[in-house]
Amino acid sequence: MSEKPPLKENELLKDFDPTADYRNFRGKAALIITIIAVSLSLFHLYTAGFGILLALKQRSVHLGFIFTLIFLLYPPVKGKKNNKIFLFFDIIMAGLSIVISSYIFINYQELVRRAGMFTQLDYIMAITAIIVVLEGTRRVIGPELPVISVLFLAYAHYGPQMPGMLAHRGYSWSRIASHMYFTTEGIFGIPLGVSATYIFLFLLLGSFAKRTGLGDLFIDLAMALTGKTTGGPAKAAVISSGFMGSISGSSVANTVTTGSFTIPLMKRVGYKPRFAAAVEAAASTGGQIMPPIMGAAAFIMSEFIGVPYANIAKAAILPAILYYFSVGLMVHFEAKKLGLKGMNKNQIPKLLNVLKNRGHMILPLVIIFYYLFKGYTPLRAAYIGILVSFALSFLKKDTRMNLKDLIDTLKEGAISALGVAAACASVGFIVGSTTLTGLGLKFTTITVSLAHGNLFLALFFTMVACTILGTGLPTTATYIVLATMAAPALTELGVPILAAHLFVLYFGVVADLTPPAALAAYAGAGIAESNPLKTGFTAVKLAFAGFVVPFIFAYSPSLLLINTNLVGVIIITMSSLIGVFALSAGVLGYLKRRTTIIEQLLLGISAVGLLFPGWESDLFGITILSIVIFMQFTTDNTTSEILGEN
Repeated sequence: MSEKPPLKENELLKDFDPTADYRNFRGKAALIITIIAVSLSLFHLYTAGFGILLALKQRSVHLGFIFTLIFLLYPPVKGKKNNKIFLFFDIIMAGLSIVISSYIFINYQELVRRAGMFTQLDYIMAITAIIVVLEGTRRVIGPELPVISVLFLAYAHYGPQMPGMLAHRGYSWSRIASHMYFTTEGIFGIPLGVSATYIFLFLLLGSFAKRTGLGDLFIDLAMALTGKTTGGPAKAAVISSGFMGSISGSSVANTVTTGSFTIPLMKRVGYKPRFAAAVEAAASTGGQIMPPIMGAAAFIMSEFIGVPYANIAKAAILPAILYYFSVGLMVHFEAKKLGLKGMNKNQIPKLLNVLKNRGHMILPLVIIFYYLFKGYTPLRAAYIGILVSFALSFLKKDTRMNLKDLIDTLKEGAISALGVAAACASVGFIVGSTTLTGLGLKFTTITVSLAHGNLFLALFFTMVACTILGTGLPTTATYIVLATMAAPALTELGVPILAAHLFVLYFGVVADLTPPAALAAYAGAGIAESNPLKTGFTAVKLAFAGFVVPFIFAYSPSLLLINTNLVGVIIITMSSLIGVFALSAGVLGYLKRRTTIIEQLLLGISAVGLLFPGWESDLFGITILSIVIFMQFTTDNTTSEILGEN
């Protein structure tokens, strides 16, 4: 098994991921936190195995546990974790979290019978719930999402004062509060519902995978397969981070976890620190679009558009391959450009030994893949995956989980879900305000009007909105907001609903790489000791396919295996792979040798021709690429310098 260098992963996570910066209690307080967290995990395992509760009941229990833990673990002011005054206030807020969730759970039948006839106590509870959710979300993921949520709540109230098409009749604060608390269109909406079922189980599965060494297995397998090749460690980072990111669902956590091993290795073989950090960030971020598991937003997408998760995973396969193929090519071209070699044999684990020692830990992923594509729910697939992971851990001494390991895993799984669950609850205010006021339809009309019915402009506006929103919000929250407001505009212009939602998801994901708030890139820079801003721009360059491919499948849904046949799939796959090859060489500026400015321009034109659908454009792209290859092999260095070598 690979031995990681002694880097301070926890400190890096706290710097770049606010969800990792929580109190570490000792003694009785630690025991209380453990009991609550383990109880939360056991509740979800029980309901996954023996049947979930009614929607509002399941979600209310989930909310109560989540926000109780948030207020006990996260201080109101960063850096003052053990202030006794704050601790007393936090206990009060944790108690209120239990009250607002218990009120729904206990009074469920009465609330159904009253059918919208609310009492004064109901309104007090609703207002309390809004305050609790906003404050809890601020603590765990920062102020951006709560501020946006408050603006949407204000919009629902001050409708008559809004300009032009944004105006509406307005709603009283009591009407807004009851809508957000007592319906499944606010706090307890679809996002929290998915968090209370699929998302929590998959995050818990990620904790089991981490505890049993699946992350180390991915790294060792990737090193065994690519270590000897040119720039081997970087290619290993691309492969291992892609697989691990699919399970973890967090680009920052994945960057720090796998990057603490891969980034120093990349630097050791000759990659510049900035490039090494950018490789890890780009590969880790792409995990959220990599089937079979992908990130939390993909499960919410399934509920939003009413498409089975397995269909979403199938549609995402080819774009994900193109993304990682592009990153891998750029890594290879950079190694060639710098004259880098592979690793020494004694540094590379043997494939057979890796499979012999830990290969059995891949089985849970195989089983999950099987269950998903046989039509079982993601909830059932994750539940079986967790049970199998636990059982398989006993096959080898170094993976065996004792009682303490099990408790720690259940606790870590619960804590890892706090940020996503809080975001799902808080974004309910945005979704609820949108449905209450009809803002979604108005936003669609405005977007189509601004784009003058032009699909490219609508796609461009949506990309910009995703990138801007994604700089302050987690991927899941970014997706939910834009899926509610922007995706309908794309479908209005003829984009299939699955393609429209995947378009939004892609740009919500790559926002983790775009400066000024490129958290995944900055986390990698912290390990590599490189300039964070420059690392962010390098990561964007490496992930450039992630900015191009969504436009392609918006215009050509066959890339998502929509309305196509086997021959069509083969053609689109081959042309896309060649197109990404041209794109990667053009962006990085290297093929057989450094490219000239003219060659880079031609490679870009070739990529566009190959990536867009149609045999005419494919033929055009192949022709241009052939010309560039001919120039690369026949033009000597002196001539290339005259032509403007890049």
